[in-house]
Amino acid sequence: MTSNTLLIEPIIALVSGILILFQPRLLNYIVAIYLIVVGAIGLSHRLSF
Repeated sequence: MTSNTLLIEPIIALVSGILILFQPRLLNYIVAIYLIVVGAIGLSHRLSF
């Protein structure tokens, strides 16, 4: 993993946690978006040589 990925994932997790804390109804959407973003980041690093 590059340093960009190591920096992006904790920021996404922190923002997601804060949003869930203030708007619990957003939990499903935030979890789905988080998983999509982390999956896309993971795939982009595996597909780039």
